[in-house]
Amino acid sequence: MRIFDPHIHMTSRTTDDYERMAAAGVRALVEPAFWLGQPRTSAASFVDYFDSLVGWEPFRAAQFGIRHHATIALNPKEANDPRCREVLDLLPRYLDKDGVVAVGEVGYDSMTPEEDEVFAAQLALAVEHELPAMVHTPHRDKARGTERSLAVIAESGLEPGRVVIDHLNEVTVPLVRDTGCWLGFSIYPETKMSPPRMVELLRKYGTERMLVNSAADWGRSDPLLTRATGEAMLAAGFGDDDVDQVLWRNPVEFYGQSGRLDLGADEASGETGPGTFEGNSILRGGS
Repeated sequence: MRIFDPHIHMTSRTTDDYERMAAAGVRALVEPAFWLGQPRTSAASFVDYFDSLVGWEPFRAAQFGIRHHATIALNPKEANDPRCREVLDLLPRYLDKDGVVAVGEVGYDSMTPEEDEVFAAQLALAVEHELPAMVHTPHRDKARGTERSLAVIAESGLEPGRVVIDHLNEVTVPLVRDTGCWLGFSIYPETKMSPPRMVELLRKYGTERMLVNSAADWGRSDPLLTRATGEAMLAAGFGDDDVDQVLWRNPVEFYGQSGRLDLGADEASGETGPGTFEGNSILRGGS
């Protein structure tokens, strides 16, 4: 089973997680820029964070044979902080970098006027830089937030097929299914979506344009729940090809629209296995 996790926050995970993920079949991932849990007090702190997403984390992932990509944006929660608005001026520098495969996460947290403005501005950047967009649906009032997100996307001029609406559930899938946007699902231990619920959604709606991610971060989460979802699909009667479509080919197709996806010369054959990490003195505590 080969796995591409299209939404995981490795900045908040340990190196042991990379090792476990490689052993479970994770060969590629996308790490979206997000809120780190504590307010950042200046735009300068984002520079260091974005630099780590396009520098340190790809290096750390490579030690385990995992291809790391990033999405860059001012996230919805911090869009409300006036100290962070200067970040919008920094984004073009990063949206031109190799390995940055989308603008994201963008969207809504509390659905404020400030979030409206930042969301629209970043979708405009996606159009300008010819990149897909990853849209975060709010944790509260999710249905209204999803409808509002779709309206802003329609106004942006960004093609729906270049947008993934993430963190969907049984209530919001019908709102998105026929829009042409991709559908993203975050598998969590207690909230968002579980492997059995995901299997039922795949039974009902099929496997096309469906992206399954772990969204693992600093909260209670599990970077191996993509693997658990694949196993649940097989146990429910889905075939190996169905699993490969959901866990590999779909994210490759979506993020491949950026023209910057780097999966290695042999990955198309499906034969490439997790790489080696022996001998990396930095990650193993050496000097």
